[in-house]
Amino acid sequence: MSIACATEVMVVRGADVTLECGGHPMVAAGAAESSRSLVAGLDQGSLLGKRYVHVASGLQVLCVKPGDGTLSVAGEPLELVASKQLPSSD
Repeated sequence: MSIACATEVMVVRGADVTLECGGHPMVAAGAAESSRSLVAGLDQGSLLGKRYVHVASGLQVLCVKPGDGTLSVAGEPLELVASKQLPSSD
């Protein structure tokens, strides 16, 4: 859960890194944290139902609630995973 916006994610593949959103570390759902503002440059948002990956560590998350913050690790934005093209059913 982000402390800077409404973003919530589910970890698909974990890694030993600190996931951030909007420039601040994410916290477990229900954790009591004070709200913080988005850091400039990390305010591009997250998209519902999309997977994001940190290539260097292998971390992969699924966005279950979108928000205004950019998902990142150590200030490096996560990459959006492209959807796989399904075969046609001719």
